[in-house]
Amino acid sequence: MPTILHTADWQIGRQYSRFDAEDAAVLADARFTTVERIAALAQDEQVDAVVVAGDVFDAQTVSDRTIHRTFDAMKGYTGLWLMLPGNHDAALAESVWSRAVRLGAVPENVHLLLTPGVVEYADLGLAVLAAPLTQRQTHNDLTIPFDQWTSSEGLCRVGLAHGSITGVLPDSIDSPNPIHPDRARTARLSYLALGDWHGTKQIDERTWYSGTPEPERFRNNDAGNVLKVTLADADSPPQVVSYPVAQHRWFAIESTLNVASDVDALQAELNELPDRSVLTIHLRGQLDLSNHRRLQALLSANAGRHRSQQVHQHELTLMPTDDDLATIQADGYVGEVIEALKQMQQHDESPVAGDALMILASELQTMEQDGHA
Repeated sequence: MPTILHTADWQIGRQYSRFDAEDAAVLADARFTTVERIAALAQDEQVDAVVVAGDVFDAQTVSDRTIHRTFDAMKGYTGLWLMLPGNHDAALAESVWSRAVRLGAVPENVHLLLTPGVVEYADLGLAVLAAPLTQRQTHNDLTIPFDQWTSSEGLCRVGLAHGSITGVLPDSIDSPNPIHPDRARTARLSYLALGDWHGTKQIDERTWYSGTPEPERFRNNDAGNVLKVTLADADSPPQVVSYPVAQHRWFAIESTLNVASDVDALQAELNELPDRSVLTIHLRGQLDLSNHRRLQALLSANAGRHRSQQVHQHELTLMPTDDDLATIQADGYVGEVIEALKQMQQHDESPVAGDALMILASELQTMEQDGHA
């Protein structure tokens, strides 16, 4: 009864340029720690092998140090690792893989599947059918030969490929590196381990995407997992269990704020998120001065809980009420300026009117509280 851990799309060396420097460095480094978690899980579960279905590295040009760090992060599992090139780290004539070999970075228990074919591990009960990418994109289904490849009687046939199941995943990614949706059946596979789609996804009872083990996008696609696959025998469907391993969960929050209860609802939603998450928050609507202040205090406190928080407020406007203006005693010329800014904001006459209004009203209120107005 062989067991394997299926993972893919580590994207080691990925850059996070849209984040500030501190967050970008931590998010990039998290990918190494997640590999360490995968190794620890494989060791704890005593699986027979870990299969990595492509895109171990995010680019061919990662540094030598990054290559060494990747294989060092895997040392917690002393069993068999099987690594397949994907589209980001294709097995070119000169590639990140050939460089890793020259560097002496690849341990003996790590097998690089750089050429198509069947590799048998009779002692583990496995025959691995590998379809590595030897160029970044191909319009041919590299798993077609699986149907003709033979393996020893009684071994569980495990396919390993990196690409897009045609007709199942979004049309935008169905053309490069296609894989037939019925491949597991036509090739008599016990299991088909796939990479390329970054979320955990079942195609049929024998075909799965593990997804990336460390999310890197704001998509609700169940990323951040690895799959433990138990193969009872060569003919029976596998038992597949998903294990979360990610350090950081990514969430995209959208909220329309107009009254105090809307701010309360946003606070409740944010309070439910796990610590150390990566957040993007899009806000729209309009708030009076007191609720806008509450919102800013909420966002400031929430930022302290998380790895990264990016807030987009350009669709949220500040509309001081008459009571707000009366409280801060904005009369005379200052009152006229505030009223003009309100009119400009209401009619979209200036993209900075809302910001100017917020700053002016807030400063006036602060002066009033300090007794200087």
